[in-house]
Amino acid sequence: MTSQDFSASDLDASLTRARDALLNLQHADGHWCFELESDATITAEYILMMHFVDEIDTTLQARMARYLRNLQRLDGHGAWDLYHGGAVDVSCSVKAYFALKAAGDSPDAPHMQRARDVILQHGGAAKSNVFTRILLATFGEVPWRATPFMPVEFVLFPRWAPIHMDKVAYWARTTMVPLLVLCSIRAQARNPLGVHVQELFVTPPELETGYFPRKRGLPGLFLKLDRLVRHAEPLIPRALRRKAIERAVKWSEERMNGEDGFGGIFPPMVYAYEMMVLLGYAKDHPLRRDCMDALKKLIVHRDDGVSYCQPCLSPVWDTAWSLMALEQAPADARTTEAIARGYDWLTERQVLDLAGDWEHNAAPATRPGGWAFQYANPYYPDVDDTAVVLAMLHAHGKRTGQSQRFKPHVDRALDWSIGLQSHNGGFGAFDANCDRNYLNAIPFADHGALLDPPTEDVSGRVLLALGVTNRPQDATVRERCIAYLRDTQQRDGSWWGRWGTNYIYGTWSVLAGLALAGVDKNLPMVRNAITWLRGKQNADGGWGETNDSYLHPELAGTNDGRSLAEQTAWALLGQLALGEHESESVRRGVAYLIEAQREDGFWMHPFHNAPGFPRIFHLKYHGYTAYFPLWALGRYRRLMQRTQPAQQTRVPQAPVRVADAAAAERTPA
Repeated sequence: MTSQDFSASDLDASLTRARDALLNLQHADGHWCFELESDATITAEYILMMHFVDEIDTTLQARMARYLRNLQRLDGHGAWDLYHGGAVDVSCSVKAYFALKAAGDSPDAPHMQRARDVILQHGGAAKSNVFTRILLATFGEVPWRATPFMPVEFVLFPRWAPIHMDKVAYWARTTMVPLLVLCSIRAQARNPLGVHVQELFVTPPELETGYFPRKRGLPGLFLKLDRLVRHAEPLIPRALRRKAIERAVKWSEERMNGEDGFGGIFPPMVYAYEMMVLLGYAKDHPLRRDCMDALKKLIVHRDDGVSYCQPCLSPVWDTAWSLMALEQAPADARTTEAIARGYDWLTERQVLDLAGDWEHNAAPATRPGGWAFQYANPYYPDVDDTAVVLAMLHAHGKRTGQSQRFKPHVDRALDWSIGLQSHNGGFGAFDANCDRNYLNAIPFADHGALLDPPTEDVSGRVLLALGVTNRPQDATVRERCIAYLRDTQQRDGSWWGRWGTNYIYGTWSVLAGLALAGVDKNLPMVRNAITWLRGKQNADGGWGETNDSYLHPELAGTNDGRSLAEQTAWALLGQLALGEHESESVRRGVAYLIEAQREDGFWMHPFHNAPGFPRIFHLKYHGYTAYFPLWALGRYRRLMQRTQPAQQTRVPQAPVRVADAAAAERTPA
């Protein structure tokens, strides 16, 4: 079979392999959960956490050290990067080196010498980011002046203050609160083996003056304020400090979330655990025990003798997309039963009773109704998961005659999502209007990830849900969302992708939303996006995009000619959503997926396919190469098998309109 030649039997065989492989990974209760891998930092921090609290599991440490060695780019730059094929990252490399040394690797070993040389060539550990310097300070490697001034009294600030917990993103909020306690008590790691990394500094840390490079504008002003107010710390009354620590601890305890973990993500869990250890919580204290259990649940043990720590778990996200893919695959009794169990599992996980932190920025009287990304994270459901699940529940209910069963869940989820629409018409992931850009100028925010502003991909997903459900009362919400997407389209026709790499992901997400909302496919906004996608197709028929495009937008939609299965699927799904299944571009993309599929039914590659935070933290969703290609192939097959042409969308009189009754007949797939 050539790259552009396949038969119906080839397509059916590919679909069957992929379908069966995905079905085999379903858990008994109906859900899926794939590995979620990041870079070396999370696993390195896990090792260092064990040394921080003097609870070293030597067997686990050895397996994790093996993982870190495997990630070192000895065949390239010699250190560690943030995503496969990326440039040297000093902070990641410092943590990985420190963790390996703590695990027993000799600094004289060739791989350690190589890493150390690279770190020093890039300015040494003093050039690390804020989070890394805070870790180094707790181990006594740098003075505390190398870190931003972060008084725990921050938790006492009133909501009208320019800097407040409710004004930063959920991940920043949950991370900052226990970290503020650690910084304010000048936390000292127990470090029972006395491991240090002074050899990673070009200038002795106590003599280093360049921890905070000079900046202009607002960042420069905040740096000056930082230097000024840190000298006032001795004047803070002890009673006020005790009150602030008590508030921070209580706030954290309320959100510990049992064995699913504080915020459902690694950083708050690890900082909370260290905080509890230093504050004297007994080892068998329920909160401390649950926190450690939550951390352990993040660990993946592979058959090849390595272990690593995931940043979080993704069962709701994985289950939703797995169901979407299976619904487009060739049907059989096993598939039908698996889909039913999956929907039952999803329905049970809707957050209906707890008003989380989102309520502070939501529209008045907004009731809980969303879904979280993880098994349980009730304080922090997210708009993206909610949009996908509610649209699927609505469509599934119509297909199976269970509309009345799912309607209350769908309506609650829609109302909750709409309550989080931002002023500009778009949607962020967890909060409304979390877009105060001045906060990313404070010294602590050198990562630039303190906020959760509206993004094109999440907004496209909500538009999809609004189009599928097509409630008359949501017409204004839809139009405002479409206007936001029209305003954020790039000049070349693409859309930026916040939660998947990158412009290919963003463009697919928006096109799917526009299509399901009934926007005329002949509008320039739509045609320009399709033209952009087709212009990025590789010679082999697939698509691929590097994470370097977050640093260099001119690389949008490119990966040195390398095609990746999930990005090919996204490009196909964007076109298929608009009924472009008979195009040569789509046929070539389908042929690529059939040709690239492995015998086990999946598609694999080493590349990271999503940012946790663009430019500073990237992820590899292992499930993306399982369900997205299956979905694209299945959708193509169904469209090609239709015996009658799809009804043409009417051309609107206004530049953009939302279809009325017709949109209700569409499905997310």
